[in-house]
Amino acid sequence: MTGKLERLGVQESVEAIFPPSELAAFLSDLPVDVSVVDEAGIADCDAVVTRNHFDALFEVDWIHSTQAGVDRFPLEALAEEGVALTNSTGIHGRTVGETVAGYLLAFARRLHDQIASATERRWERPAWDEAFTLPGTTACVVGTGTLGRGVADVLGSLGVETVGVRRSDDPLPEFDEMYAIEALHEPIATADFVIVTVPLTEATRGLFAASEFDAMRSDAYFVNVARGAVVDERALIDALEAGDLAGAALDVFETEPLPETSPLWELDEVIVTPHAAAYTRDYVRDVGGIVRENVERSRRGEDLTNRVV
Repeated sequence: MTGKLERLGVQESVEAIFPPSELAAFLSDLPVDVSVVDEAGIADCDAVVTRNHFDALFEVDWIHSTQAGVDRFPLEALAEEGVALTNSTGIHGRTVGETVAGYLLAFARRLHDQIASATERRWERPAWDEAFTLPGTTACVVGTGTLGRGVADVLGSLGVETVGVRRSDDPLPEFDEMYAIEALHEPIATADFVIVTVPLTEATRGLFAASEFDAMRSDAYFVNVARGAVVDERALIDALEAGDLAGAALDVFETEPLPETSPLWELDEVIVTPHAAAYTRDYVRDVGGIVRENVERSRRGEDLTNRVV
């Protein structure tokens, strides 16, 4: 980052997760001018908090992404222009972990079926052998960053054995066992639940395709809280329709919002949520805490935390 930070903009695109005025108010005590800006107002800022990328951001010194993932941003181009980019990694572990636990509890206790029955005023209990409890089950968590560790922490407290998959098989305290990504088929072949939490990169794009679904148990559930492009959606639909998987809980999709014509809406054992796994009323304060720290670091001439570019 170069130059003195005098004006911080909160871009209107953050409206997708919280009112931009709430973040501006949270940061109003900073020794810089903080205001909500539209796309045209970006040019008047030294730094901008945003959810989306805009070409005008090439003219600022520092961008903060309200999300952990930065696949929306042209990283190489920002580096060439000398624009710093920080993200919100580290704040979503617990919230996403609880969302994933909710999915698993819904499948285990058949809550999604009972809610669907209630909306149609049907008094319908699960079959005697449908419902189960989570202790003794195994979840394979693919991706062991903040999200993956948060998922493992919450699921572990529910008695679920957690197996992690990452670039190496070096152990992490949140996981009972660890595999390297090269051995992916081995842990997903035995897991009751396969949960994807990896960031979207060229290495992870299409990571789960037909061969991965073939490797999974036919009574296993698939969960994606990463990015839609990590999964070959057509291959997933094919596996679900063929009964090769028990079901899926999906928060992210190749196209968002999920098109009304998608077969995923109609499948009984599929839970669809609108890319909201990390949503919480504390989101604005969590993001604001990182921004506040980096404003203070900038004024002291220190390196920014959570810096990606």
